[in-house]
Amino acid sequence: MQLEYFHLIDRIVDLDIGAKKIVVEAQVPEQSTIFEGHFPGYPLMPGVLLIESMAQASGWLLLGLLKFERMPILAAVKEAKVRGSVFPGDLISIEAGIAHEGSGYAVTEAKIRVGGKLRANSSLTFTLIPFPNADMRGYMNSVAERVGFPQQAIAP
Repeated sequence: MQLEYFHLIDRIVDLDIGAKKIVVEAQVPEQSTIFEGHFPGYPLMPGVLLIESMAQASGWLLLGLLKFERMPILAAVKEAKVRGSVFPGDLISIEAGIAHEGSGYAVTEAKIRVGGKLRANSSLTFTLIPFPNADMRGYMNSVAERVGFPQQAIAP
């Protein structure tokens, strides 16, 4: 997890296109400037970054379902709940699944667990847009390789 660059997903553990579900993992860093102010002497992963982590996991699922033909952009967060703290050094597991697909948008349900215990969940809505340019598509392809995105899920 590279907080400063908003790379919040370390690896894709399982992408099941048929079931429309994904599981990813990320190791919260022991040290980060984020924790200097959140909170001194008691560092916690900010709730907004937990939501962003669920959004990124959902985004990888949507990219797989869309065969990398369109790009998901977070449009709405509903029913977000932080149910427990996430600390530096924690290994988080994020599960996301499709709740609804529409014309040009999708809704996912996502959960974060640490050691099997639920720490956060949310319903997330995404707008699905064409990739804005070749540079963005190339960048996403390179990140996909870094996180272990299954290559067979990427359209040629």
